[in-house]
Amino acid sequence: MSTGEPSPARRRLPAEWEPQGAIQLTWPHDQTDWAATLDQVHPVLATIAATISRYEPVLIVARDPEHIEEISGFLSEAAIQPDRLWFALAPSNDSWARDHAAITVLEDEKPRLLDFVFNGWGGKYPAALDDAITRALASQGVFGACVPEPVDMVLEGGSIESDGTGTLLTTSRCLLTPTRNPALDRAAIEQRLEQYLGASRILWLEHGQLEGDDTDAHIDTLARFCAPDTIAYVHCDDPQDAHYPELQAMEAELRALRQPGGEPYRLIPLPWPDAIIEDGHRLAATYANFLIINGAVLLPVYGDPADRVARERLATAFPGREVVAIDCRPIIRQGGSLHCLTMQYPAAALGIPQE
Repeated sequence: MSTGEPSPARRRLPAEWEPQGAIQLTWPHDQTDWAATLDQVHPVLATIAATISRYEPVLIVARDPEHIEEISGFLSEAAIQPDRLWFALAPSNDSWARDHAAITVLEDEKPRLLDFVFNGWGGKYPAALDDAITRALASQGVFGACVPEPVDMVLEGGSIESDGTGTLLTTSRCLLTPTRNPALDRAAIEQRLEQYLGASRILWLEHGQLEGDDTDAHIDTLARFCAPDTIAYVHCDDPQDAHYPELQAMEAELRALRQPGGEPYRLIPLPWPDAIIEDGHRLAATYANFLIINGAVLLPVYGDPADRVARERLATAFPGREVVAIDCRPIIRQGGSLHCLTMQYPAAALGIPQE
């Protein structure tokens, strides 16, 4: 019998493999930490943008009109599809759109853009400009009638993985770091993930960390949903490697996880590339930082024999999608990889033309 009251809205965080309207890239420039390596980074970004444009639109955030002109030259050389390219203007501290861009949830299957606080991964780096990018894009009509909603909570897109049906995968090392939300304990964090993202289950990993990673163990460097029943993860089988104890412990945790119906997850181990050392420090080369787009998966590779193995294994998780390898060696010098550079939006959350 109806009470006459409206039913509560159903909210969920869509999975990355669901239909997308565009991918955001925040382009690096000479006022960022990329300045010394821009000549190597620009071609990689251009390749990423051109590859995405084969499947869906690309939204590029540029510093100013002169920056747009510079970027357009790189994209022309990369043969980007111009009818799938849009620019917006905003000053930026860095280029990690995964963490400073809005997070889209669906409420009764209609998009809502959540503008969480970005504080430079717990105050490690300046982030005020990056934190304002979503508001700048909204003021330029990028999101059309979908107005971003400010959320007084620090949360980065790279720190959460969604299966699209209410389950989130994350790490305690990141979300419980006191430099992000010092007033919130695990229970309070879970309550807010339920409130804002519609999470009905939160799977916490207590282990997993990569050298060269400044994010406090973002889940998108370690383990990723490929389907509601499938997780691809970083696997280290070298007992001499410093990562071996942590990643073996993480693998045991993943094996113990269960789907909502009680079944174990199908686990796909991604290989471990040889160490890439620069200035005496190991860089965070991870195959888990792949990007799922319409019709394809973009896989970061590192000029390593394991690149081929990673591509073959990931292809088994995404039948019907092309797996495209992108050499990301210049990118990992700044601590992230391919997925970290990007953020997807559904078409209904955008004010840019759609096909």
